[in-house]
Amino acid sequence: MSNIKRIWYNKNVKIDDFKFAIMLKNNFIFYSLELLTELVWDILYFPLWWYGRGLVNLIKVIKNFLIDKQKSLALLVWVKNIFRPMYAQYDLAGILISFFMRLVQIIFRSMVMLFWFIFSLVAILFWILFPLLVIYEIIFQLL
Repeated sequence: MSNIKRIWYNKNVKIDDFKFAIMLKNNFIFYSLELLTELVWDILYFPLWWYGRGLVNLIKVIKNFLIDKQKSLALLVWVKNIFRPMYAQYDLAGILISFFMRLVQIIFRSMVMLFWFIFSLVAILFWILFPLLVIYEIIFQLL
C-alpha cells in the first residue's frame, strides 16, 4: 500500500516534519515567483491595456450610453415631426402652436443631450489623464 493510501485510510499516521517543511518551502518559492512574475507583467501591461483596449471599451460604452440617451430623449422624433401639427389641428393656430412647442422641446432636449455629450467627453478625458495624475501625485508625495 502506498504512503498516500496509508495516510488517507489511517488518520494516525504522521507526516514527517522535514518532508512537510521541504514541500512547503518549495511550494512557497514556486508560488511566490509565479505571483511576482504576474505582478511584473500586470504592471508592464497596464499602460498598454489602459490606453489601448481599455480606452476602446470605454468609447464603445460611451457610444452606447449616448445612443440610449438620444433614444430616451426622442430628439430625432421631435425633429422629424416639427412641421406636423399636434392633435390633428390643421388650422393656422394649431400649426403655429405645434411648431413652437416642438421647437421649445427640441431646444430643451438638445441642451440635455449636449450635457450628456459633454459629460461623456469629460469621462474620456478623465480616463486618459487619470494615470498621469496618479503618477504626478506619487512623485509629489515622494519629493
